[in-house]
Amino acid sequence: MTNKPARVMAEIGCNHKGDMAIAEELVRMAKVCGADVVKFQKRCVKQLLSQDEYSRPHPNPQHAYGSTYGEHREFLEFTAEQHAHLRDYCRQVGIGYSTSVWDTVSAREIVALEPALIKVPSASNTDFDMLKVLRDDYAGEVHISLGMTTRGEENDLIGFFEEAKAARKRLVIYACTSGYPVPFEDVCLLELTRLRESYQQRVMAIGFSGHHLGIAIDTAAFVLGAEWIERHFTLDRTWKGTDHAASLEPDGLRRVCRDVKAVAKALTYKGSDVLPIEQVQRAKLKRKVLA
Repeated sequence: MTNKPARVMAEIGCNHKGDMAIAEELVRMAKVCGADVVKFQKRCVKQLLSQDEYSRPHPNPQHAYGSTYGEHREFLEFTAEQHAHLRDYCRQVGIGYSTSVWDTVSAREIVALEPALIKVPSASNTDFDMLKVLRDDYAGEVHISLGMTTRGEENDLIGFFEEAKAARKRLVIYACTSGYPVPFEDVCLLELTRLRESYQQRVMAIGFSGHHLGIAIDTAAFVLGAEWIERHFTLDRTWKGTDHAASLEPDGLRRVCRDVKAVAKALTYKGSDVLPIEQVQRAKLKRKVLA
């Protein structure tokens, strides 16, 4: 058993509400809370959405930032130049930068920024045109969530990376249930055990991407073998937008980062029958029973 703590990824996603000042504040707060990496999102909206999808109203109008779903998504997008600024800002703050890419255009734009890792969301993990860009034209780590994914599909995507001998050193897969928020009974933490038993020798690491409420589950995920913990992050869970309700505010993120480090220290065997810290108590309290 290792006592190396899981690395924590604070998913900002589009919780910045399209405002660069809020995005920068989220980066700063994630660093203060102890997270290792922040993650944004990148979409080419007109490649992802059909004209009909683009023109429809947002399914939750109270969370819409535009009169159509396409306008809403465009409002929340940062340009490649803005992502370059965020990458540089993360370096300045001292925290890792990453982005989820949803399509081939976005993948190429983010690959050009050369981040240490790029994330693939559950929704895009069967887009093999995009996966090919990340496999063949990018040298960093590829992290992939497995929400709403069949076991056949997950095996296919790992095999796809193995075709280029890339999986073992570059691929991180995440146990995930796609829902916002996910009730506890649907988190299915033992998927971490299944992924370890099935793929540990074929991938670089296994992580956990959680969309649940609270923080109790995250340390359990670490104990079950998650080397990465990803949680959505916001400054205010009551803000407009569909992801805020399933996100952690700063104190919640701080507690997750604190707890995985504390549990990592505790996951050891005793180095001797009686530890040095116990010696004084043994001399004072241990009952001596004559044979």
